[in-house]
Amino acid sequence: MPGFQDSFWTGDYAAGLGVLFSKLQQGVIENRQVLTIARMRAEAEEVYGTKLAEIAPAADKIQGGFAKDDGASVRKAFDGVRTEMVDGAKNHKKIAQNIRDLVVNPFSRWCEAHETRIQDSQDELQNRIKAHDKQAEQVKKLRSNYFNKCRLVEDLEEENKFAFQDPQDSPKPNIPEIKVSDNKEADVSDDDEVFEIGDEHFDAEEMKKRLTHMLNNIKLQDTKVPILGTYMNTSAGADIVEYLQKYMDSTSVSYAERIGQDLVASGFLRLVGNVGNTFANSSKLFYQWRPKAFQLSGVPEKKPAVGRTFSMPSNGTDGADSPVVGTLNEYLANWNPLNNPYPNETPADRLRREQREADDKYKTAVKKLDESRCELEEAIAVHLKFLERCELDRLKAIKTVILDFSGAIGNVLPIIQSAVDKMMLYQETIQPQGDLRYLLENYRTGRFAPRVIIYENYYNKVDEQTFGVDLEARARADKKRVPMIVTSILTYLDNHYPDLEGDDARRGVWLVDVPLSQTHALRAKVNDGKAFSPEVFSEFDIPTVASLLKLYLLELPDSLVSSHVYEIIRNLYNNPGPETAEDGNRVGVLQQTLSQLRLTNIATLDACMNHFTRLIELTSADEEYVSSLATALAPCIMRPRVETSLTMEEKHAYRLLRDLFTHKTAVFSELKRMSTQGLSAAVTSKESQRPRSISTNESNRRQYQEERQRLLLEKAGGSRSRATSPAPGARGPGTSHRRDRSVGRFPVSAGVTSPTEKTAPGARQSVGPILGIKRSSLEVPGEAGTPTQSTTPDSTITGSETTDSPNSTRSRSETIRSTESVEKRNSLGRNPARASLGRRIPVNPTPLSEPVADEHRGVTLEDKPMDD
Repeated sequence: MPGFQDSFWTGDYAAGLGVLFSKLQQGVIENRQVLTIARMRAEAEEVYGTKLAEIAPAADKIQGGFAKDDGASVRKAFDGVRTEMVDGAKNHKKIAQNIRDLVVNPFSRWCEAHETRIQDSQDELQNRIKAHDKQAEQVKKLRSNYFNKCRLVEDLEEENKFAFQDPQDSPKPNIPEIKVSDNKEADVSDDDEVFEIGDEHFDAEEMKKRLTHMLNNIKLQDTKVPILGTYMNTSAGADIVEYLQKYMDSTSVSYAERIGQDLVASGFLRLVGNVGNTFANSSKLFYQWRPKAFQLSGVPEKKPAVGRTFSMPSNGTDGADSPVVGTLNEYLANWNPLNNPYPNETPADRLRREQREADDKYKTAVKKLDESRCELEEAIAVHLKFLERCELDRLKAIKTVILDFSGAIGNVLPIIQSAVDKMMLYQETIQPQGDLRYLLENYRTGRFAPRVIIYENYYNKVDEQTFGVDLEARARADKKRVPMIVTSILTYLDNHYPDLEGDDARRGVWLVDVPLSQTHALRAKVNDGKAFSPEVFSEFDIPTVASLLKLYLLELPDSLVSSHVYEIIRNLYNNPGPETAEDGNRVGVLQQTLSQLRLTNIATLDACMNHFTRLIELTSADEEYVSSLATALAPCIMRPRVETSLTMEEKHAYRLLRDLFTHKTAVFSELKRMSTQGLSAAVTSKESQRPRSISTNESNRRQYQEERQRLLLEKAGGSRSRATSPAPGARGPGTSHRRDRSVGRFPVSAGVTSPTEKTAPGARQSVGPILGIKRSSLEVPGEAGTPTQSTTPDSTITGSETTDSPNSTRSRSETIRSTESVEKRNSLGRNPARASLGRRIPVNPTPLSEPVADEHRGVTLEDKPMDD
């Protein structure tokens, strides 16, 4: 029996839940009715007991009666009746108290808690649905905005493409380009440069070593200058002089200051916080190491955080790369008098930027909507399971209340045992499971069928999502016949079945009730439209991976067995005719029906059925398991276009799966053969339409032409001749063609079929290519029945295409009879069907020469140019 979790789903989520909560609120009212009955019965028993207690005192007030007759029999009878009145009053008051203690008080508290639980669930789900609907509306608006931006960009590109163009395409002049190096320090750090520091000269390599040692041993710090801000990578003049005296053999402070001044002149240091650029031995003067020193030495430069680094040049030449952080710099950097964040942006760049921003917003909103939908479905699934338990508890509570109610009366008053027996009978008739089944059978709104709102790329790309995307589009994006998500899941399960203990655990993988939140967690890891590693599955248990495949099939826009063939399959199982009552005939009809599906659907269905039939065979599954597996997978394989109360009770998808489990090899081997031979037939048809080369052998041309004319005249007799064809020759420029219309319904093959292949009405359809005789020229049978190929190009009959020479004067009936004569002589004994003028007809045991009344040959010989 299905539960709440699989019974109250609709496309908008609110309709199904509205039906459920209306029934649950009805249960709340039923609880009040039961409580009202118990409370009023207790009050009635209390009033009745009080009235009975008033009888004895009222009788005792009458003086001079039975009080004077102590031993009379009449006195004893009166006392007995009086005592019964007193005892009756006590008993009825006890009944009233028992009803209050056992029924009214506990059941009233339980009813209030039950009503609160129902109302809380309803409020929470309503809020979630409102949030989901609001996000869906936001997605629609962002999608419309994104598409409008894309159209504006396309219009701008078209305008730029055709605007301001010279009518004459003139070659573009070769304008020499002057390339300016962005690295201003590149020339400075040349290998040939020589640096004069103090009394010594250093080449670039030696200077690099010296600078590296300096930057690693001299103390670097940040120096804060009022108003200007904070300078980074600075060192005090005294620290630099101390280093020069220790490591560069500076004998005096003045010589060290001269070395420091050379470092300033070479562009390695600069004075900060003061006017000028003089080096001095002072602990209060700070010098900043320029980027040139860091670039030449290779020591990483300390830079401020992103967004807070600005250039504060000390002079007009090379101060653009020195970092300084401060309030003044921030104020100047953020100063924008035009209030335009993109000051140098052209209109075209602005449109493209707005398109990218709209695309990002739309994509983000779709992901947020998908997360909201998943959370909503998880909440609905949890609440539905909880509400089912609440409703079952309510029905059991009413059953217990009636039992206690009847016991409170029956244990005290055996006199009213008949009424108690009736109440017990009523109590026995209550069946909580049956009432729950009745609710589900009469008020179900639909199975769990999630409706995914996918990201629709303006350029029809599907590389952003995996779930909810059309099956063929997903397979085409994966460049596979079967989508990679399906093959990855099935392969992973095949490899991990041996890890489970026992066949029962392996079979139970597909029947485990996996929480929807757990399946959604795995779905979120692989729902990016990209290839993924199977190691993602290792984070979850095997039943969750199997549940992911079922969720993927449920979220497809159309079921694996398309809803277009649902009516055909329903008619097949609802009204099995004598031709489809047997398994063999029904398999043939299934083959023809499934051949109408797309190749991607057929290949995916074949892969799934391979997996399930192998699992059933290897684990020796019994009939009960096969039935449970088919029931669990039926909504994933085939669903109607619109779910109604009638389709919910139909078992056609279950029966289809049982037939596919039983006849899997027969069905899919034939479908594969149809697909392969359909492709071969298409290639053969295309080759047959190529213009045949004109024969160069003219030795027997006249003999063959006379023989052909003689055979035509024998069949034609005295028939009226047709006007001469204006065509100059076979396959010439003026050749006329004719296209036949389809006479009857023909099966849709899984492969590509030639548009010139036609099927005779009433002929049994073949799953392979149409077996027929295709000639590129008229065949004349020889003496031994061997056909002789005519080399003359005067006349050609191929399929539905007829070309006559200018000398041919034949009527339509003459042509048909002449062709029948040729077909009769050149019979194919092993071929189960023959082709007559491009149409496949079954072999009839009646002679071909016997006329058939009003038989439509499907051929009309008329000269008119081809449409294409």
